[in-house]
Amino acid sequence: MPRIIAYCGIECSKCPAYLATQNNDENALAKTAAEWSKKFGQEIKPEDIICDGCIGETGRKASYCSICEIRVCNIKRGLDNCASCKDYVCEKLKKHFEMAPQAKKNLEEIRSQ
Repeated sequence: MPRIIAYCGIECSKCPAYLATQNNDENALAKTAAEWSKKFGQEIKPEDIICDGCIGETGRKASYCSICEIRVCNIKRGLDNCASCKDYVCEKLKKHFEMAPQAKKNLEEIRSQ
């Protein structure tokens, strides 16, 4: 599977929700939803995390994508991801990196190329 980096730097191609969706694995979706519900302290249903990746307008999107400020910002600016943004690292992204430090590493790697 090719490496897919979301707008925010998360590597979709390693994300359990993305992988479960691509493999049509309902059990893996349920397991991931349960784990994330516990981790984030809110109910997340398997159908909430069905995902073909947040990049682009087509494909299935996890329910959070509809309110993700980082995604909306990248679409408005016409960017592939935050690595190419002139305002890198903004406050939205700093907050995101607290939860997803690997995302920062992924974007830093892209910026260094």
